[in-house]
Amino acid sequence: MSTQKYNKYLAFALCVITTSVNIQGPLYAIYAKNDGYGVLATTVAFSFYVLGVIPVLLAFGGLSDRIGRRKTILISLSLSIAATALMMFYPYTRALAIARLLLGVGTALMAATATAYMIELIGSSDTGRATTWVTASTTIGFGLGPALTTVSLLLYETQHPASFFFLLISAFLSIFLVWRLPETAPKRSNTFKSMLKLPYFNREVIWYGGGILICWATTGLVLSIIPSVLATHGLAKYAGISSMLAISCGLLFQPIARKLDPQVSCKLGILILLPAYALLAWGALNANLPAILSAAFLASSSCYGFVYLGGLSGVTRSAGTEQARASAGYFLMAYMGFSIPVIFTGLIVDQYGAAIAFYAFGLFLLLGALVLFASGSILKVDRARFEPKNS
Repeated sequence: MSTQKYNKYLAFALCVITTSVNIQGPLYAIYAKNDGYGVLATTVAFSFYVLGVIPVLLAFGGLSDRIGRRKTILISLSLSIAATALMMFYPYTRALAIARLLLGVGTALMAATATAYMIELIGSSDTGRATTWVTASTTIGFGLGPALTTVSLLLYETQHPASFFFLLISAFLSIFLVWRLPETAPKRSNTFKSMLKLPYFNREVIWYGGGILICWATTGLVLSIIPSVLATHGLAKYAGISSMLAISCGLLFQPIARKLDPQVSCKLGILILLPAYALLAWGALNANLPAILSAAFLASSSCYGFVYLGGLSGVTRSAGTEQARASAGYFLMAYMGFSIPVIFTGLIVDQYGAAIAFYAFGLFLLLGALVLFASGSILKVDRARFEPKNS
């Protein structure tokens, strides 16, 4: 089997895993209605995803170094199947929380493994090529899920959309393909103690992680809160479209990001994020669908175009032999943003209304951006001072 096929098989698996993460998105309002819950309950269930992500990335960031890359990806695919099947048979917010927990574990395993596995399959010191494969396939997947469900619901309204069946078929096919991939991780002890490895952090991981934290917080807002806001204005059927625009359109900007220095790419993305969020908040508060969709597209260029690719490239470049653990640290910070700010925003929506919630979240983004730009200058000086010069 050629290396190119290896790349495609792994990329397909990553796309399937990330597609499963948000495929239930357009149904959140229906799940809440089935249980009689409000926005806060939906955001809490949504954030159970991170209860699965964070422990895995904190303690098992190096798991694939011990049990193998291929086995780790297979476990992730299996969890995607289990979570999707659960929501097919029990379409309630309570089940959504469990499904999101399973998806969180699976995505964390994938996130900590994917870049290192792709680099090893390509067999090249060019980490940029491997990073491009990983970011492109996962960006497509994160946005493809809600898009598929939206199309399914437009064709036939049901709590068991055809997109769920399509995902299950794709996941089983991916398991067959991944089974054919070679194992690339070095042989090491498989004792439980040896599997416990904390994420790897250096200046670059922390800085780039901070960038993706505020970006994915915005994405989490679009995925979990915007659908409920749209539903109050009779626009619920467009939630999947806004979710797709907020994620997958970032792929269009990754070729530009790839040509930039990672830190420049991230700073450009953050500069785009701030006005994009302002337009999103205004559109949501005024039930202006074109504004919401335009803002989601701009946010996608920032979060999944410039910041996602630039950040992962910067982290991988700085990590040396600790690429799996550094990726775990990067995604740990990303998923902290994906959950904690979103939960608090949902709480504010229920207690004080959407307007106050959007203002508070905007202040959070602005402060985060200011800290990143200030510390980015220090980081640049530190790197120039401490990195060895080529003779």
